[in-house]
Amino acid sequence: MNDKIRDDDEIEIDLGRLFGILWDRKKVAGGIIAACTILAMIISFIIPPTFESNTLVQTNKASKLDISGAAAAMAMLGVSGNASSPTMSYIEMMKSRAVLEPIMDQLENITPEEREKMTAEGFAKSNLNIENVKGTNLINVVGKGRTPEEAQMISANVVENFLKMMTEMNQSSQSFMVKFLNERIDTAKQESDAASAKLEAFSREHKVYVPDEQAKAAIERTALYDKAISEFQVKKQAAGAQLSAVNSELGKQNANLAAYNVADSEVVVALREQIATKEAELVKLEQKYTDNHPDLISAKEQLESLKGSLTREVADAVAAGTASMNPTQAALIQAQAMAQVDMAVADASESAVKAQMANAESDMKQLSEGTLQYIKLKRDAEIKNEVYVALVKQSEQSRIQATMESMDIQIIDEANLPAKKSAPKRTLITLGGMAAGILISLIYGFWAYRKEGEI
Repeated sequence: MNDKIRDDDEIEIDLGRLFGILWDRKKVAGGIIAACTILAMIISFIIPPTFESNTLVQTNKASKLDISGAAAAMAMLGVSGNASSPTMSYIEMMKSRAVLEPIMDQLENITPEEREKMTAEGFAKSNLNIENVKGTNLINVVGKGRTPEEAQMISANVVENFLKMMTEMNQSSQSFMVKFLNERIDTAKQESDAASAKLEAFSREHKVYVPDEQAKAAIERTALYDKAISEFQVKKQAAGAQLSAVNSELGKQNANLAAYNVADSEVVVALREQIATKEAELVKLEQKYTDNHPDLISAKEQLESLKGSLTREVADAVAAGTASMNPTQAALIQAQAMAQVDMAVADASESAVKAQMANAESDMKQLSEGTLQYIKLKRDAEIKNEVYVALVKQSEQSRIQATMESMDIQIIDEANLPAKKSAPKRTLITLGGMAAGILISLIYGFWAYRKEGEI
């Protein structure tokens, strides 16, 4: 078949003629293929060997919405990542300077000039492969080195340095919570001591140490209200400590970053009032029924559902306003908004329970003035003491949390000492050179084909 130039400038090629030309010039074509193959083989031997060591770790699936864990650590390091996924956040943090620079300092056989030019980002690209295993909560840390020992050192130290960093970051972030809680503990202790002193002084003055049976019954009826009120007060103070800590973290990242307040939005306010009403209803039901009563169980489920709706609403509202923001800052702002909402909900719930308690106290009017005053002082002392005790427990839990957060990662398989090199793949490189030679030969044959056609 002869060449034909179509109207659209396309060229029809006679493949038989093309291969005939290549056959006639087989020495040149064969030489090209042989040269490319030999060159690729030589390159495969020149390329320094690479060894790979694997460390398999498991992360905690639970994602915590607070200033501890991945969000706080990433905030302090200035690392951007998917804040909604602890696993992906951890992967990004493993590539941070805090983790990699100590490893880079341990590398042997590199000159000071080479070390000066090295960056954590470049080192991560050339010497690390960190991936989430098949969408699970497993992370495979692959260290690449020029020797088996170097590869093992890199893989093992990435995980070790990361765990150290997480422990330090969590202790630092939790220290803010402990600091603010301790301030409130001191205040609560003073208030508790003052209330107890007033009760003791009143008892001595009026000779009232053990109330009569009617007063005891009144105290028992209001005991659940007192307990609920103390719990709400603790929630407010804990949320205040959380808010202060989050604001501190946000201030470290950007002093001009404004607070993102969603606590006063219409939907949040409506849910807040529903939760407060349900909390008061729950206290009333607890006075009548045991924990296994269907009405009480149903009320608790409805309360949890309302709280879940509130959490989702806050998350959606914050996400809509922080779409273009650093994911770490967005996570902290969501924690900030949630702390603000928690304070508002606890305050509304406390008011609702107090209002309901006031209605329930109508049958206490027949008690003597001295007895009523005694009951009031006793309840005030008990509430303030319960607040103090609960805050102490909260502070201890925050200290424990610092240690627990550092346990978010457990090593499943420690870094191995590779027995075989992973690269270069000499066979593949050689075959690649051969394929490149064949392609060049075909280009050469096409060039000769066109040249003969022009003669």
